[in-house]
Amino acid sequence: MDPHLLRTYVTVARLASFSEAARELGYTQSAVSQHIAALEQDLGTPLLTRRPVAPTAAGERLLDHAHPLLLRLDAARADVLRLAAAPAHGLTLATTATALGPRVLAALPAAGLTLRVLARDEIPAAVATGAADLGLVDGIAAPSDPLRLPDVAPLTARGVAEEPVSVLLPAAHPLALAHRPRGGGDAATPGLNLVDLADARWLDAPDAGLPLAQLRAAGGGGAFRTALRYEGTDVHALTALAAAGHGLTLLPDSAAARVPGAVAVPLTAPRIVHRTELLYGGTPGGAAAALAERLTEEAAPGRGRASRAVTPMTSRR
Repeated sequence: MDPHLLRTYVTVARLASFSEAARELGYTQSAVSQHIAALEQDLGTPLLTRRPVAPTAAGERLLDHAHPLLLRLDAARADVLRLAAAPAHGLTLATTATALGPRVLAALPAAGLTLRVLARDEIPAAVATGAADLGLVDGIAAPSDPLRLPDVAPLTARGVAEEPVSVLLPAAHPLALAHRPRGGGDAATPGLNLVDLADARWLDAPDAGLPLAQLRAAGGGGAFRTALRYEGTDVHALTALAAAGHGLTLLPDSAAARVPGAVAVPLTAPRIVHRTELLYGGTPGGAAAALAERLTEEAAPGRGRASRAVTPMTSRR
C-alpha cells in the first residue's frame, strides 16, 4: 500500500471529514477523495462510509495496522536523518513527570535543554520519530529487572535509577496513623503489603503517577478500584488529591516525601522498585551523548549501565 494514501485515510478517519483532512494535509478535497478511492480500489473493499464519514468494519481493521506502520516509517526516516544531519545546537528530552527524580535533575545541563513532559506511552514514539533526542520512561519492576516497553522502533534502553516506592495516604487515614511512631517508644508499622490494598480506592493517574495497570500486575490482579481519574502530568496536583482523601497513589519515595497533609508509607511487599530508563535511537552525539553519559555513568550495578534493546510489551488492543 502507498503510505501517502494510508496517511490520508488515517487523517480522514480521525477527523471524520474529507474537508478537514484536506485542510490539515494541505491537499484539495478532490485529491483526498481520490486518495481514499485509490486505496479502496487497491484493497477491493469500502473503507469509509460517506454520510456520516466513519470507518467500515474493514476500515477499522486497517486502522489497527495503519498506526504502527506509519510510526515505523517515521522512525525509519528519523533514524537515517540522525546519521546524515549536522549536529543540532539544542537538546530535547522527553520524560514522564515521575522520571524527574534527584539523579536525573542533578544531571540536566544548565542551558540548551528543552524538557517535554509527555504521557508515558508517547515517549518511545517521540524518540523513535526524532521529536525528542532522548527519552526517560519509568515504571515499577522487580529490583534490577528492565521495564517492558512498546516495540515502536529499534531503540536502546539504559537504566538510570531505581528507588523504593511508597503509598501516599491522607494524614488521618487509619494506616497512616498506624505507621506513625507512638509515644513510649512503640515502633511504627514497618510498611504495607500491596495485596492488602487491592480493595482500597485509588487515584488513576497514568501520566502523573504509577499506572494502576502496573499495580494490578504487581498485586496479583486485584481490583484496585478507581476513585478519581486524573489526566494531567502534574505530580503536585496528584499528591494534593491524595492528601485530600480522594484516593491512594503509589509514588517513588522522592515524590511522596514531605507532602503536606499526607503520610508516605513504604511498600514492603511485593519487592518492587521505581525504575527509570533512558531511551535513544542510533548512537547519540553532541549534547545528547553528554547527557546520556551523565545520566548513566553513576548507575549502580543492575541498573543497566549496559545497553539493551527495548523489550516489547505484550500487544494490547
